[in-house]
Amino acid sequence: MAAKTNHTKTFVKALPKNVFSGFVVSLIALPLGLGLALASEAPPISGIIAAIVGGVVASILGGSNVTITGPGNGLVIVLLGAITTLGQGDMYTGYLFTLAAIVVSGVLMVVFGFLKMGRLADFFPASAIEGMLAAIGLGILAKQFHIMIGHNSESGSIIGLLMGIPAGVFEIFQNFDIPSAVAAAIGVCSLLIMVFYSKIRNEYFHLVPAPMWILILTVGLSYLLALLNIPYPLNESFLINIPDDVVSNLAFPDFSKSMQGDFIEAVVAITLIASIESLLSIKAIDKLDPQSRRSNVNKDLKALGLATVISGFLGGLNVVTVIARSSVNVNNGATNRSANFFHAFFLVAFVLLFQDQLRKIPLAALAAILVYTGYKLATPKTLKKIAKIGKEQLIIFLVTLFTTLFTNLITGISAGILATFLIHAIINTGVGFFLSHIAKPNVLLFKEKDGGNYYVSVKYFCTFINFYKLKSKLDVVPENEDVVLDFSLCNFVDHTVMEGLENYTETFTKKGGSIEIIGLDKHETDSHHPFAIRKIIPLDKLKPIERYFTKRQSLLEATATDFKLSYAAEKNSDTGFLDSFVFFKNREIPFIYNILTEENNHYMLCDVEFTEGAFIAREVVKTTVMYMNLSRELPIFTLDKEGLLDFKYGLAGFKDIDLEHHPDFNKRFYLSGEDIETIRSLFTDELILFLESHPYYHIESNGSSLLLLKKERLLSVQEIKAMLYFGQQFYQLAQEGVKLL
Repeated sequence: MAAKTNHTKTFVKALPKNVFSGFVVSLIALPLGLGLALASEAPPISGIIAAIVGGVVASILGGSNVTITGPGNGLVIVLLGAITTLGQGDMYTGYLFTLAAIVVSGVLMVVFGFLKMGRLADFFPASAIEGMLAAIGLGILAKQFHIMIGHNSESGSIIGLLMGIPAGVFEIFQNFDIPSAVAAAIGVCSLLIMVFYSKIRNEYFHLVPAPMWILILTVGLSYLLALLNIPYPLNESFLINIPDDVVSNLAFPDFSKSMQGDFIEAVVAITLIASIESLLSIKAIDKLDPQSRRSNVNKDLKALGLATVISGFLGGLNVVTVIARSSVNVNNGATNRSANFFHAFFLVAFVLLFQDQLRKIPLAALAAILVYTGYKLATPKTLKKIAKIGKEQLIIFLVTLFTTLFTNLITGISAGILATFLIHAIINTGVGFFLSHIAKPNVLLFKEKDGGNYYVSVKYFCTFINFYKLKSKLDVVPENEDVVLDFSLCNFVDHTVMEGLENYTETFTKKGGSIEIIGLDKHETDSHHPFAIRKIIPLDKLKPIERYFTKRQSLLEATATDFKLSYAAEKNSDTGFLDSFVFFKNREIPFIYNILTEENNHYMLCDVEFTEGAFIAREVVKTTVMYMNLSRELPIFTLDKEGLLDFKYGLAGFKDIDLEHHPDFNKRFYLSGEDIETIRSLFTDELILFLESHPYYHIESNGSSLLLLKKERLLSVQEIKAMLYFGQQFYQLAQEGVKLL
């Protein structure tokens, strides 16, 4: 009861912020809703209906916290294609058929939610999605640019419309027409407002979003001209058409084509793009949430699906989660879903109270807003960003982009997926690598007893195909815990995974936890970008591993500076100094790497790769060790956790040595060696207390040097720092113990 009361108090306390944020978002949603509907060749009010229904339903039933719902940019090209195809030239009839497709797509989204398919977006390569979004941006820009310059009747393919832009601009001056010229002037001025809005340094000016300034100024222009008794140069064909009675003019879906192929194709395209756009937006907004909450994406899919069904029956467009309006919502201090509801409430007020003003909005002004939106989706910066990640990502991006432009979104994204798979197969010298391991469980998760880290190991490969397996493991780990993610047994990690893990790393850091990636230092890459593909193929064994540093290697370099050590990433095949230790007996050590060395060579720390087993069962193991040269000789001994390596030491002829007056130490540790009395003398009370108060380490002395080993895996940088500290302290105490012998 108390918890419920506190929740109510928190909600009421945050209400003013959420009301204000909802109002600000509605100022953006109004022109965008009208514009997106017009860009889809649907009635303008259909975009507002989607925003209102989405705001109400998602705020009550949704699983996100600070997202805003409504019509989305990504669906413009799909809906335009559906209306054009299904109507066969009759755009209003096509709109009614498309409403039916929207309703069916909403039902499918609800089903996706119940089937827990919130991970749908994980099965698409990141670069292919970027290519798809860029194609959507170019599609919006191609159509809306002509409307922005006063040509409302232009139609054709995306490529044709883009190629016709220069001719459209030239036509303004060649065939001068006052209404078209005024519309073009309004459109260009509106575009300039969108471009230069962010550069105006005035906090009061920024209280009103750029799209709303455009509406205020363009509608205000009509009133100013009326006040001056100057005829308004734009007729109805250049202005938004809003019905006199919105409620009585609602359109209803026509299901008569529901069994035809083009209808089914439209449903599939609408459902796919709506789901992907929503899931990607939810993921992005979760990163912006100041309270670092994680959305329930499956619950959100159900709410979005239900809202889409209701919107479709009322004549509205699809309801999706929209990233731009959600970002504005977060930036204005929204704390919960009520902001989405208030955004819908203010939209209802605008439609009911300002219908006359809405009818005075020029189409060119709305088109300018969409031209800018399309440009942001297809900005050249995206191309440069993709190219920096890797040449193969640029190929995937361009294949998706051009296939979408010349065909449709479904074919485009399918081509992107196929291109990604083929490129991965070429890099790994064959499709068999993926097919032979696709069904195998490749992710292991457990909580380590010693140190308390969650350890995740990934084998074989990790790409967009099976990334969901890794994500399902990471999702069960509390975000305030520390995770060591080991790719040392993984031959191939793709860009989608690297980018996705960055999102997880940021989320864990916000909540007080951490994710440290290890095991990629030996992988080859063609780019300095942190999201670049990492791979191990046979020829890579001949290449230097220090060519491109991983984040771990950069942190190791910084650690070396902090501890006044030198750092060398390259492989070193001089490994004979490890042969005399029991741990490495009968194990082949081809090389060490990531070597941190003390100035006087008293000690070093390095990653070691070794093999154990025989014949076909030979297994490659990687671990991190600390090696210390002794200034005074110590007795030969091994020290480890009781029961861990008893069998191996027994085979070597060692027996557990008990120390008098230290029963806890005897229970916890396995101490062995030949010179029992000297070993007992070495382990002073001070040394025993030090060992009992620190985590377990495998410690060996071969008489002239010491070996420290924590786990039979590579250590994270934090664990390496702990090992350096432990090793330095143990070295000093052991050398002091020798003086007493």
